[in-house]
Amino acid sequence: MEGRVSAFNTNILEIASVCLSFGGLEVLRDVSAEVRRHEILAIIGPNGAGKTALFNCISGFYRPQRGRISFLGNDINRLPPHAIAKLGMGRTFQNIVLYGGLSVLDNILAARHILMKTNFLAGALYFGWARKEEVRHRRVVEEIIDFLEIQPIRKQIVSNLPYGMRKRVDLGRALALEPKLLLLDEPMAGMNVEEKEDMARFIMDIYETKNIPIVLVEHDMALVMDIADRIITLDFGRKIAEGDPNSIVKNPKVISAYLGVKETASGEIKAATISERS
Repeated sequence: MEGRVSAFNTNILEIASVCLSFGGLEVLRDVSAEVRRHEILAIIGPNGAGKTALFNCISGFYRPQRGRISFLGNDINRLPPHAIAKLGMGRTFQNIVLYGGLSVLDNILAARHILMKTNFLAGALYFGWARKEEVRHRRVVEEIIDFLEIQPIRKQIVSNLPYGMRKRVDLGRALALEPKLLLLDEPMAGMNVEEKEDMARFIMDIYETKNIPIVLVEHDMALVMDIADRIITLDFGRKIAEGDPNSIVKNPKVISAYLGVKETASGEIKAATISERS
């Protein structure tokens, strides 16, 4: 039993005293956090709090001036994004970046390139191992398409798809990396209620059926409170709170920085309800 508990609490990602500045602008200041192997961790905060900047440091797009980031026991501070992805980190982006002229299937298949072992010559001639490898990768892609329920659009050109479906394809590309950790940067931004419900369901399915820990940046507080096991709050590049959803929603610093404040008839200050702020 003790072994199980310790394995459950093992961290897959550790962030220690990360500082990031652009010129004289301090974006992140001494941010420390960890991601456990069995959790959905949400990072919240007002616009400009440093949430996406932290994601960019974790995934290698930014290099912090100070601090350390460790993924699966590997120091990844100086690794380029493709090397970090190869270690097993998948990510979606706040602004969708897809190959607009390719089909849904080809977009997801393109994300498999870091897992492909065939050399250029074998791939060009398309024989033997190259053919077997492509069949295997296409099988994985078809499984992802089934999982995300996008079979009807699998051959459609991505640029012709509605926004919500393109966000789903973006999630499919992250899954195509076979990630050990999934970073989702505002996966529901710009979606309608039905699309958000579908995306929330897929996120929970990824966590529960594929056993992939997830770090989520999201402004929809109702959704965050529903699906997150733990929440970290940033404000002006600093971590101001960390805990379970119930403790975060009552935290005075979070109320002041993000949720807003509300005075009761008795003069008490309490958190605005989720529905009032969402």
